[in-house]
Amino acid sequence: MEKDLHTRNGIALYITNVLKKYSDAEHQLSYETISKYIKKEYNLDIKRKAIERTIEVLIDMLDLEIEKNKVGNKNFFYMPSTDFEPGEIRAIIDTFSYATFVPENISNSIIEKCKCMQNIYENKKLNDYQIYSNNIKTTNMEVIKNIEDINTAIYNKKEITFDYYKYTLNPTLNLVKDNSYVVSPYAIIYSIQELYLIGLKYGEQTLKKFRIDRMKNINVTSIQAKRINKKEIEDIVKSSISMYGGKGSDIEVICDNKLLDNVIEVFGKDSKINKYDNNHFKLVINKDLEAFKYYCLRNIEFIKIIKPDSLKKKIEEILYNYLGR
Repeated sequence: MEKDLHTRNGIALYITNVLKKYSDAEHQLSYETISKYIKKEYNLDIKRKAIERTIEVLIDMLDLEIEKNKVGNKNFFYMPSTDFEPGEIRAIIDTFSYATFVPENISNSIIEKCKCMQNIYENKKLNDYQIYSNNIKTTNMEVIKNIEDINTAIYNKKEITFDYYKYTLNPTLNLVKDNSYVVSPYAIIYSIQELYLIGLKYGEQTLKKFRIDRMKNINVTSIQAKRINKKEIEDIVKSSISMYGGKGSDIEVICDNKLLDNVIEVFGKDSKINKYDNNHFKLVINKDLEAFKYYCLRNIEFIKIIKPDSLKKKIEEILYNYLGR
C-alpha cells in the first residue's frame, strides 16, 4: 500500500522527467510511449488513464509547458520557454571547454550538467564532441569557490584576504606563492578566457586586477570595503587591454586596414576610427600606454604611431635593443 502511494505521488514527476528527456517538437510521445519510458526509467507500470489525468493536471493546474499535438491531442512534448535553447547549451559547453580559468575536471562536470538540461536527441549531436586546445587550463581547484567568495564579499561590501600565485622556474615550471593581499573587491571581469577581480589593495589608491585562477585561500573578512565610484571601475576596464594596464592616455595611430577586425575585437565598437586613405585608418583611443606598447609590438608592421611621443620612444628603445645596434 505504501509503495502504491509513493507511485501515485510520483507519477507527475515521472511523466515530466520522461517528457524532458525523450520529447521535443519532432519527437512527440503518445500515452503508450510515455508509459513505456516510465517502465524503462523507473521499472513501474503506469496505466494510460493515470497518465492522461496527470498530464491534464500538469497542463491546466500547474501550467507546465507541455504541448499537445493539434491533431487528436494524443501526442505530447515538452517545450518550456524558460529552458535553454540547444544553441545556448552548446555555447555554454564550448565556453567551459575552452575557458582556461576552470580546471578540466570542473569544466567536464559543468558540461555533464548542461547535457542533463536537454533531451537525448540534442545530446546525440555531442557524441563526437572533441576539444581542440593546448594544455593551458588552470590546476587551481579553488576557482569556483573563489568566485562564490568574491561575490559574497562584493555583495556584503567586505574586504578579502588571499594568497596570490605566479609561475616560476626552479628548476621546473611551478605555480608558487608570490604574495598575500588584503583587497576591497568591486567587480569580476571576463577577458580573453580569463576571470579577473578588480579591487583596491590595502594602503593603495589605484585599482588593480588579479587573476582569479591565481588566487587561493580567500577569506571574507568582517572589515568594511573601501568605498569607490563605479565610474573608476568603468574607466580601468575601458583603458585596459586584455586586462593589462591602468590609467589611460590619449593615443593616435595609423593602422593598416588588415588590422580593422582585430582593433574592433580588442578595443570595442566605441573606438574612434576614421578612414585615413584607401589602405589605412586612424585610431584614436584612451588606453594604458604600457599595455598599448605590447599591442603595437605584436602588430608592428601594421601600425604607425602618431602620438604620444613617449610611446614612440619606448618602441624605438625596444627595437634598438632587440636589433643590438
